Amino acid sequence: MSKRYKILWQKVLLVKNLLPLAAILLTGLAVAEVKPEIQQSTQQSTQQSTQQSTQQSTQQSTQPSTQQSTQQSTQQSTTANSKTELATFAGGCFWCVESLYDGLPGVSQAVSGFIGGTVANPTYEQVTAGQTGHAEAVQVTFDPAVVSYSQLLSLFWENIDPTVQNRQFCDVGDQYRTAIFTHDAQQLQQAEQSQARVLANYPSMKIYTQIVPAGVFYPAELYHQDYHEKNPIRYKLYRANCGRDQRLKELWKTPKP
Repeated sequence: MSKRYKILWQKVLLVKNLLPLAAILLTGLAVAEVKPEIQQSTQQSTQQSTQQSTQQSTQQSTQPSTQQSTQQSTQQSTTANSKTELATFAGGCFWCVESLYDGLPGVSQAVSGFIGGTVANPTYEQVTAGQTGHAEAVQVTFDPAVVSYSQLLSLFWENIDPTVQNRQFCDVGDQYRTAIFTHDAQQLQQAEQSQARVLANYPSMKIYTQIVPAGVFYPAELYHQDYHEKNPIRYKLYRANCGRDQRLKELWKTPKP
């Protein structure tokens, strides 16, 4: 081999030996450049994950607190604005008495049920069989700022026959007795005054309607509630066949109670 080719061959070998080293150096530089990007991306991802977790935790923590605060505020507001009172009347068949007060301005609820007996949670069958001492009655929830207790009493008197004992129209038994169940001393006084007005207008009338303190009221079964609306035909047939309206027209002539 000539000297010229020998030198050329040595250069080739040198380049060949340097190539792996260059590759290592280039790889190191590439890794050095990529690592900051990976770290930055990882940091951003971690920060986003942490922020989301913190936000969710804060929202979850805040929501129950906000809901509790809202519920407490609503309950306080409802309590502060709640001015309703109860009135309870027994006037024979509770379907008919309930129909008097349903939809009356100032009345938020009229519930058919039983009161004045000795058995807890009586059924309709027990009461109508005369086994419990209860009377069919209606409990009215009303706003005295819209309709007065005195007005409710007048409506009650106009729609019962107080001249009979332990019956109303075609229904017979002490479960159909007429009564005003008072909830406080003021109601008792007003009930007695209303009875006195009836006697003043009808001095010869003998009244059997009781005025007694209200005890436990038991709502009747669901199918009895709003019966006049759920079963209007049956209700009208019952009312007509029982002679209720005819008797009331005969009994309450001018002036009304």
